[in-house]
Amino acid sequence: MKLSFLQPLFTRPGPWASAYLDTSRDVEDPDRVIARRWRHLRDDLTAHGADPATVHALHAAVGTDDDLPGRHGQALFATRGELVLAEELPEPPVRDTAGLEALPDALPLVMQRAPDVPYLELFVGRTEDGAGVRVAARTGRWPAGRPDPDPAVRQTVPVEDWPRTAPQLAGDLGDLADRGAAEVLVLVRDPDDPRTAQVLVHHMPERLRSDLVTVGTARPDGTPGQAPLEERLAREFGGRLNAADQARLEAYRVQRARDRTGCEGTAAVVDALRGARAAAVLVNDPPPPPGRLWAGPEEPAGAALLRAAACGGAELVVVPRATLALDDGVGVLLHRSDPGT
Repeated sequence: MKLSFLQPLFTRPGPWASAYLDTSRDVEDPDRVIARRWRHLRDDLTAHGADPATVHALHAAVGTDDDLPGRHGQALFATRGELVLAEELPEPPVRDTAGLEALPDALPLVMQRAPDVPYLELFVGRTEDGAGVRVAARTGRWPAGRPDPDPAVRQTVPVEDWPRTAPQLAGDLGDLADRGAAEVLVLVRDPDDPRTAQVLVHHMPERLRSDLVTVGTARPDGTPGQAPLEERLAREFGGRLNAADQARLEAYRVQRARDRTGCEGTAAVVDALRGARAAAVLVNDPPPPPGRLWAGPEEPAGAALLRAAACGGAELVVVPRATLALDDGVGVLLHRSDPGT
């Protein structure tokens, strides 16, 4: 995962007010519930010395993700009276938290953006009268990158023309997948008519056909139902890494087999970041208990390591603990030019 989106957090001094808030809309009177949640966090920030202008900057951003249905959350960061970053969370935080620290507490946000799998969402189904085949496609990134609400490709083809049109359409969809760097094909089709969709899938690029997730639900207007789709993607993508991170993990395994102490644990990661030798920092999910990762009296190690990685151009790989348990929950993939690799 590239950390460039965090750069605004590391280009100005603190103190930083960081807030993680459940802004789900699947409750009765969500605005009232969100306001109550925020009131508790606001009081915590004020008690810890946050200045009124900074608290107000956060207040103005709370709940501005109200166009999102269902369960979700917000991560908000402000300093010296200015809101610097507001990000949507695919899932609500385990608990609402807010704090004032020398560094922004961005690690929970980064953990929620993993595994950042790019995909092509494709709907294929018959029109209501059965005389046409409706196709809609768009790219997205799971779990944090919402797909565009308007499909990039939308077409209706007469049934009698479908066998001739499908190969050309598959080429257009392959180009769309390439532009979005899609690694997975998510097919939404009518479970009672799988053959129509299969005609199109048969002509898709092999790399997409080999990683196919099929979802048999759709809305009456012929587009995927987002809630069922996200639930299915959560099951399919849970525990996987995107292709780039998988390659980094394999390179790390080779490096680790040669010299585990030189690339695993907090001390090894800090040493590599300090010497600008880190190509990527690996972090376990779930992370180790916070009490084990303090770099100093004011800076949690998670925040300090994240800042060092982002400012040093290193990437972040979130590794499920079940896939590879790391000492202290962290490891570092060194640059190939490093003598130790």
